[in-house]
Amino acid sequence: MACFLHTIGNAHCWFAEVRPENPEARMDVNQMISYWGYPSEEYEVTTQDGYILKINRIPYGKTNGSCSVSRPVVFLQHGFLMAASCWISNLPNNSLGFLLADAGYDVWLGNSRGSIWSRKHLYLSPDSKEFWSFSYDEMAKYDLPAILDLIKEKTQQEKVYYVGHSQGTAIAFAALSTNPKVSERIKINFAMAPISILNDLHGPILFLAKLPETLFKLLFGEKEFLSNNFLVHFIGWDLCNREFFDTICDNLLLAIGGFNTINFNKSRIDIYLSQNPAGSSVQDIRHFLQTINSKRFEAYDWGSPALNMKHYNQPTPPPYDTSKVEVPTAIWFGEKDLLSGSKDVEQLLSKLPNVINQRLIRHYNHIDFVWANDAYSHVYSEIIAILNHLENSKKI
Repeated sequence: MACFLHTIGNAHCWFAEVRPENPEARMDVNQMISYWGYPSEEYEVTTQDGYILKINRIPYGKTNGSCSVSRPVVFLQHGFLMAASCWISNLPNNSLGFLLADAGYDVWLGNSRGSIWSRKHLYLSPDSKEFWSFSYDEMAKYDLPAILDLIKEKTQQEKVYYVGHSQGTAIAFAALSTNPKVSERIKINFAMAPISILNDLHGPILFLAKLPETLFKLLFGEKEFLSNNFLVHFIGWDLCNREFFDTICDNLLLAIGGFNTINFNKSRIDIYLSQNPAGSSVQDIRHFLQTINSKRFEAYDWGSPALNMKHYNQPTPPPYDTSKVEVPTAIWFGEKDLLSGSKDVEQLLSKLPNVINQRLIRHYNHIDFVWANDAYSHVYSEIIAILNHLENSKKI
């Protein structure tokens, strides 16, 4: 690998067509928000099991007042291997975080444990195996309640609107189906490219699901999965700013969520690929692979009846029953999505008891919901319209 990088590092100088680098590619979330002239706040919250999460906030837009005015809260939760930066990676007129702030909302951005901005713990080191012993189970059980408590403390608001993408939706469904206190705190659950059962799955992740456990551990270990390291930065900052590598970089993104027509802003690709993957745990990806094999939306299987008894007081992992999700839910999904397949979403919709909106976008893949050029017209405008309708109806 070192020799390969050395060779590429010298060879890429031959390809002189270099795009201007976007400054945000080297920024953290707080800096990205401030770069566009928006007010930015940053907090740390400690979960019940000791993880310290960084939470970002855009309290209001550039033209609609000050922090002294109480505004409805919208909380955005990113997907697997992403971070809060995914909501602000495009220009302000096509980034959901900025659009919501300009529409009059108090916007909070979560960073899941293990992502690049949430790698602290009260007593565990990220170098230890114990630090990475989590999946979206713990994000639903510990992270989301802690974040909701922080928001309540800072805003004095009991309830929030929740917007999730990919794993962000799985966190919500898991929490809302098992924790009545979380259900009481969420007004509407907006789910983009929702993840629950994974029977209609396509693409490279199926290969991982079929790997023998020994080989999987040999390849990926038992700690972090796809970290945001020097190789990610090299690809995002150096290679993908050169037109020679356009096709390679485009396909890196499309391979994740579905091969279809390029639908993102290619001038922002250095931001996409320097900020992502943002990292998670090997246990987290194994939880998703477990769902593929078991064909059930369920808690993590700890590998033996004895260990499951220790965690769940039963020999098998309990299912997450989405028929218990009574919070009003709005769903957007894509026909070209390799991860959140249409058949899986339709099965999810048949179980949810309170669906207030559903829309299939035929040309969308998995990542189009956060980065697509036309995300405002197909998704974000609808979310804002629903929010505005609800907020305006309260004033009548």
